[in-house]
Amino acid sequence: MEQENQKMACIVSDMSDMVVVDLHSAVKAEETEEGLPGAGRSQLDITQALSLNEDSGEDSDDDSGTDHFSSEKSGTQLQRCEQHRGGSSSLPDTFQTGSLLFYERFKAYQDYMLGDCKPSEVKAFTADYLDKAMEPCDWLALWSTDVFDVVVEVRDLDLNDLKACVKLVLPLQCEIRSCEITEESFNSLLEATQHKVPLLELQVLYNESGDFDQTALTLEHLRFFYKHIWRQWDEEDENDDFDYFVRCVEPRLRLYYDILEDRVPAGLVAEYQSLLQSCSQCFQQFSELRGGLSADSDSEIDNVSMVEGLKLYDQLETFKRKLQIIENPLLRYVLAYKGSSRRQCVQSRGLRASGVKVVHVVTASCNTIQLQSLLTARLLPLSSSDDTEIQFHRDPVSAVDSCHQGDMVIILPGTYRVSSSIFIPDSITVEGFGFPDEVVIENQHKGDSFVESTGADVRVSNIKFIQHDAVEGILCVRQGTLNMENCVLQCDTTGVIVQTSARFTMNMCDLYGSKGAGVEIYPGSISSLVSNSIHHCKDGVLIKDFANELDGMPSITMENNIIHNNEDYGVILVKPGTGEEQRVQSCEGEEDPAMQSADDQQQEAPPELTAAKSDSAGSQLESAVSSDGNAAGAAAGRKWQFGRQLSRSKEVSCSRAVQDLMEHQIFVSVQENQFKWNGKGDFGIFFY
Repeated sequence: MEQENQKMACIVSDMSDMVVVDLHSAVKAEETEEGLPGAGRSQLDITQALSLNEDSGEDSDDDSGTDHFSSEKSGTQLQRCEQHRGGSSSLPDTFQTGSLLFYERFKAYQDYMLGDCKPSEVKAFTADYLDKAMEPCDWLALWSTDVFDVVVEVRDLDLNDLKACVKLVLPLQCEIRSCEITEESFNSLLEATQHKVPLLELQVLYNESGDFDQTALTLEHLRFFYKHIWRQWDEEDENDDFDYFVRCVEPRLRLYYDILEDRVPAGLVAEYQSLLQSCSQCFQQFSELRGGLSADSDSEIDNVSMVEGLKLYDQLETFKRKLQIIENPLLRYVLAYKGSSRRQCVQSRGLRASGVKVVHVVTASCNTIQLQSLLTARLLPLSSSDDTEIQFHRDPVSAVDSCHQGDMVIILPGTYRVSSSIFIPDSITVEGFGFPDEVVIENQHKGDSFVESTGADVRVSNIKFIQHDAVEGILCVRQGTLNMENCVLQCDTTGVIVQTSARFTMNMCDLYGSKGAGVEIYPGSISSLVSNSIHHCKDGVLIKDFANELDGMPSITMENNIIHNNEDYGVILVKPGTGEEQRVQSCEGEEDPAMQSADDQQQEAPPELTAAKSDSAGSQLESAVSSDGNAAGAAAGRKWQFGRQLSRSKEVSCSRAVQDLMEHQIFVSVQENQFKWNGKGDFGIFFY
């Protein structure tokens, strides 16, 4: 019997070794196949992954490639942080863990720390994660506060309170910033706290063995979560049934990295931070007032406090809704943002006191033939009277900045690389002296926008604009009127934005490359798009219809445009949706087998927007719109069916492809437009 038990123990041991070897080989093979560097990719080591699987009783099916650490601990996979060197500091180095990528944090929170927990379960899930991922004792850390940094040894963990039991490492290694603290002072401080310090204030000391890499990463995830993701009011959410990671963690994490990578306008970032501060103050006031109320008291003071508490609660809910809108990437620009306040420093200059109008000529260099041609074609006709002057500039930004109302800017052929936004606050004319490909203005700075227009009557023609990293748009018409003709707009991030109450006319222009919409039209604006080519954007034209909530519907003219090769829709309408509309869409999408088969034929779409259309309807639409988008709309409309799919963030939002959008009352005139090869359809409606 004893021999059989010994054989069984050997078999189990061999099988365990085989599992470790197979897991290790699989991870190495995955790294080789994907060609991704190993450093910084891991969140849990192989041994930890095995322990998680043993606890859960499930086999590992993780194919993310994040489990990179070897169970043999051959050495550290993390970089050294030398921030404490370079001066007189004698503090030891810590691990560099603050520069993790989005998907690394995403994977850690989704798979290991939070999973599908509810808001009220966050603390319990976090404690369980720390228990499995951290070394329980006998590791050195830097206890860092606003007053001092001191080296301590961790002897035990209190995970429910997110604290560690520590003792000083002697001889004392510390750095004091504001006052003198001795060894006795540190010991007295530790005794007062029962030798417990917050885990968020600890940084693991650098160790080349690799034994403490996972502890360092775990503390980084914990610090980042409570600094950038967790909100004081999350735990008290009345709707405690939702998935906390999907509803809160993912959108906040995405927003953090969008801000970090300059993909969010500075004005919106400032607004978000201000809202966070206001919401935090309101929550603190509400909590203090609520804590002082007596449940059984009917005194006048308590009644007054109850009324104040209700007001604070309503204010708190308002702040929370605004924060959720900004955190949601779908609604961030649709509902939350009215533009950067930076433009307010650029005011209209009006007419010159002397009444003189100036022609501003922009050129880096000019030969005799160009100058003679310029004089004959433009300058002599414009300078026939004594009330016109001519000024020369080397770049278009200085020329526009020097303009008063009624001035003209003539830009000679050349490529002009500018490092600041171009603001046009007055009624001026800006034209290129040549073909658009010969007169190029290229944006080389990271800013909220490239060109912003607020003048009452601005005209731009014969220029090619090349955008780089302008978050808010290659061209933004804030107010007034902008007429653009024969221009090329090479976008890198966002296209043209027509704000509420603004007027925009675009004739014979070529616009392409926007990662958002080529032309984004706000409610209450007037837009005329005639004989343009809008292509290779995410959406061709995006129209925001919030007639019931804001400033009325936009007014749009579309004639003789070619809108093609856009990733999603040629024209998409964004509008409020009702639960009944979405329920009907969902039911129709489920019950109609023809629609389901069409869904299967469509290419996979991102979770934010999903639409379905049949191939037969698509061909009918293309032919109908190319002949007359307005007249043929109703005839083919009955052949269309649509479906919807909720976004992964579980927001009440969906989209559908439609055929009869061009009959919507926002369109003044729709004639002879051509729509070709748009990924999700030529027309669609997005309900939020």
